[in-house]
Amino acid sequence: MIGRGTSTDHRFDNMAKAGSRKKLPKEVAVINADNCTGCESCLEVCPVDCIVKVPGETIGCLQSFCEIDVERCVGCEVCVHIPTKKSDPYELTVCPWDAIEMLPTIKVAQYVAAKGGPPDYLRDNWERIVEPAIRMAQLAAEQQA
Repeated sequence: MIGRGTSTDHRFDNMAKAGSRKKLPKEVAVINADNCTGCESCLEVCPVDCIVKVPGETIGCLQSFCEIDVERCVGCEVCVHIPTKKSDPYELTVCPWDAIEMLPTIKVAQYVAAKGGPPDYLRDNWERIVEPAIRMAQLAAEQQA
């Protein structure tokens, strides 16, 4: 099935282009791949299409999980919970598995490097997943200094 943010051959074509950001968000969303079932709830609500579905290695449709391109994430929190009035006592969460966390941008590299998923997945995709998070954390540290 081809859904929003996914395709058959070019599923990562939407990842952020190299270049500087105009404004760095205070927090960005990160998915714990070990908790994610690939249900695509977050994918459907993301306003900037920074979430992609990653098919499983051996059984693509059953072992899939979602992944956030931290360089494209604007920190809106819509993938975590539906915005409501501050006076509303209820929080409507988007992810039924509580797999998404909002993290300070300065700490995102540490979390992304240990976010779980299939064995060797992070190592095989280090340049695409972890290095952008490291760049963002370094930029956030520079802006705080």
